[in-house]
Amino acid sequence: MATIKQVAQAAGVSFTTVSHVLNNTRPVSDEARRAVLAAAEALHYVPSALARSLRSRSTGTIGLIIPNNTNPYFSEVARGIEDSCYAAGYSVILCNSDDDPVKQRDYLNVLLTKRCDGLILSALADSDGELLRKMKVPAVLLDRAPSDLAIDAVAVDNRAGGALAARHLLGLGRRRLACIAGPREVSISNERIAGARGAMADAGVALADALCRHSDFTSAGGYAAALDLLALPQGERPDALFCCNDLMAFGALRAAAERGIAVPAELAVVGFDDIDLASFVHPALSSVAQNTRELGHITAACLLARIADPALPRQQRSIAPALHVRGSSVAATVPSAVPTSSPATELMGMTS
Repeated sequence: MATIKQVAQAAGVSFTTVSHVLNNTRPVSDEARRAVLAAAEALHYVPSALARSLRSRSTGTIGLIIPNNTNPYFSEVARGIEDSCYAAGYSVILCNSDDDPVKQRDYLNVLLTKRCDGLILSALADSDGELLRKMKVPAVLLDRAPSDLAIDAVAVDNRAGGALAARHLLGLGRRRLACIAGPREVSISNERIAGARGAMADAGVALADALCRHSDFTSAGGYAAALDLLALPQGERPDALFCCNDLMAFGALRAAAERGIAVPAELAVVGFDDIDLASFVHPALSSVAQNTRELGHITAACLLARIADPALPRQQRSIAPALHVRGSSVAATVPSAVPTSSPATELMGMTS
């Protein structure tokens, strides 16, 4: 790779003149400018991003850490983040942590070393939060935000989403509701189940512990959990199933098909996330929608605002979900959207 000194030698000028031409920091004669640009092009010279960042204190990069880039939910959110950052002149460095705290810490250290202008993280350990505070890097937590961490956060109202799913299933006359949750330690899954459980309690229906399974947010995990639930005796088998993400719901649909259980006649199924594929499985999946692309745009906007003004009050955005009803819960031909009772809320300047 050519160096600035090689460009200067080829152009017959000093390397400081080359620097002034490439960075527009001082007037240079037209002849010298033409010579420098011609030499740089001939040598395929690429300016050092690190050197530029040291001068400007900006690298033009945003670091993004997500737990699983094979999950369409995260890929759709990441696309929304990337689109917004690109429009603002930033490039996004994407890291996949595989929900591994050690791997996430390693990636966090890498991004800090690369002097990213800001970070977006979908999960954060307490120790990592302390690291961010020490480094004073603008950051936004997406989706999985500890309530006791004074950092900008954007999240869907997961409890309201779980309640939406349960009310829909109860409204169809279903009474043996079962749930397939994510890992026990994942807060968003617990919030969704708590919302469903609360709506059921309001209707005088209990969520039996025997009808709640924990899985891993994958289609295979949902398939295994659903097979277990659908193997229960006829009088105990659920007539409705709420899955805490769409991938697990896809697995549940396959399990029902293999056992000859008609959906939705014998088993109504509702997922969460409303990823693009939800409309294309058969039957099409009813799902609690988060508007993933818009969620990405909002998250990026929060980070860009923080970068522009580090003194901003703490930003917290709570996005209201909506239920998209399709053929997995009712034999409907036209999808409908059922919004929550309250609009999306924006809480600015909160400290807790």
